[in-house]
Amino acid sequence: MSTTVAPAQAARQKLFDFRGRLIGPEDSDYDQARAVYNAMIDRKPALIARAASPGDVAAAIGFARDHLLPLAIRGGAHNGAGLGTVDDGVVIDLSLLRDIAVDPDARTVRVGGGCTWGEVDRATGEHGLATPSGIISTTGVGGLTLGGGLGHLTRRFGLTIDNLLEAELVLASGEQVRASAEEHPDLFWAIRGGGGNFGVVTSFLFRLHEVGTIFGGPTFWPVEDAADVLSVYRDFLPSAPRELNGFFAFHTVPPAPPFPEEIHLREVCGIVWCYVGPEDDARKALAPLLESVPEPLMHGAHLMPHAMLQGAFDGLYPPGDQWYWRADFVTEIPDDAVQLHARFGSEMPSMQSTMHLYPVDGAAHDVGPSDTAWSYRDANWGAVFAGVDANPGNADAIRRWSVSYQEALHPYSAGSAYVNMMMDEGEERVRASYRDNYGRLAQIKRSYDPENLFHINQNIRPSTA
Repeated sequence: MSTTVAPAQAARQKLFDFRGRLIGPEDSDYDQARAVYNAMIDRKPALIARAASPGDVAAAIGFARDHLLPLAIRGGAHNGAGLGTVDDGVVIDLSLLRDIAVDPDARTVRVGGGCTWGEVDRATGEHGLATPSGIISTTGVGGLTLGGGLGHLTRRFGLTIDNLLEAELVLASGEQVRASAEEHPDLFWAIRGGGGNFGVVTSFLFRLHEVGTIFGGPTFWPVEDAADVLSVYRDFLPSAPRELNGFFAFHTVPPAPPFPEEIHLREVCGIVWCYVGPEDDARKALAPLLESVPEPLMHGAHLMPHAMLQGAFDGLYPPGDQWYWRADFVTEIPDDAVQLHARFGSEMPSMQSTMHLYPVDGAAHDVGPSDTAWSYRDANWGAVFAGVDANPGNADAIRRWSVSYQEALHPYSAGSAYVNMMMDEGEERVRASYRDNYGRLAQIKRSYDPENLFHINQNIRPSTA
C-alpha cells in the first residue's frame, strides 16, 4: 500500500460512517488542510481525518492502528515542534469539535476538543466569567490544557489543569471514557500535565471564575534598562498580591497603533500586566515596582475585557511565521542571569523574536508537585526563548539565537521545561520535565496505551515493569 495516496482512498472505502471529512494528497485543499501554525514545519500526512464526532475520532484511531500508520492529533495546530502533524501517517483534526456550553449558575464551561481559547473567552466573557488559559487567543484548548496551561490568570486562579473538572476521551482501543476525580481518576491525574499521551480529548469541562473587566496591558522600557527593570521585577512579583499577574518580556514595538509612533520598532523590555480587580487596587499594586525603576517609554495598562488582553498578541503572531523556541523553568533569577538576559534581549534577531518569563507562583503553588502530572510547582517562572520571523531565510538566525539564549541561561534554571514550550528535544528532556511523576505516568500509559499508539507528542513511553 502506498503511504502517500492509498491510505486516503482506503479510509474512504472503509470508514463509510465517518461524519466529518477525509482529506488526502489528491484533494485540492490538501496543502491548506495540512498547514500548521509554525511554518518551519512542513509535513505531508497520508490522511487528514477531520472528525465531526467522538465516533469519527474512534474510527480514525482504529484505521491508523489497523494499517500501522503513525498517528498525530491536531487541535489548534499551535505546537511549536509540529507534534500535531506527521509525514506519511494519519492526522486526526479536531477543528470541527467546537461546541461550547456555558453554565453561569454552576460556573462551568464545556468545551469541544477543537476549540480555540478566543472562542471560549468570548462565550464565557458574556457572563463576566473566565478560566485560566494562555496569552494568544488562537491557541487550541486541547494542547494548552493537556500540557498544563500558563497565562494571564495563573497567579490568581492557577494553571488551566487546576481548573479542569473532567474530560471525555477516546482511547487507543477506540473506547470512549470520561476522566474525572470520580471516574478513571488515574487517567484524570495523568492528563493534567501529561500531554496527549493517553487518548484524544473530545470535550473538556472547566471551572469558571468571575473575571470580566481586568486592568491590563504592557509597560515598556528601553532595552538598555533591562537589567534594572528585571532586578526589581524578580523581587517584586513573588510578593505582589495574587490578583496581579505580570510576565517580563523582550520585544520590538510593532509599527502600528496603539503604540505611539515615536517608539515604533524600538527594542524594549517590558511587563505585560493583568490585574483581576478594581483599577484603584491595580494601580496600588503596581506602584512599588513603577516607583523603583526608570521612567517607562510607555505605560499602557488600562481597563479592558479579559478577552481583549487574551487577543492582544494575535496580530503580532499570525499563523504561517517561522518559529523556533526553547524553554526552562526558573526558581530564582540571580544577578548573573539578569545580565545574560539583558545581553540576549539586546540581540533579538528579528522584530517578532521575544523572551517571556511567565509567573508560576500564587495559586499555582497551592497544588502539590504530585497532585497532578505537572511537577514543577516549586518553580516561580516558565521562561521561553522564541525566535520568530515571517521570512524563511532567517530560520537559521532565529534558531541560533533561541538555542544560544537558552543554553546560556540553563545553568540558572530549575532543570527542565514546560512541555508546551519544548521542541523535539529527546526522551531525557521529557523525563526531566516530569521528575518524580514520570514513573507513575509510564505505568498509566501502559494501562491506556500499551502499544504507544499516541507517540507523536512529548512522549511518555509505556512502562515495561
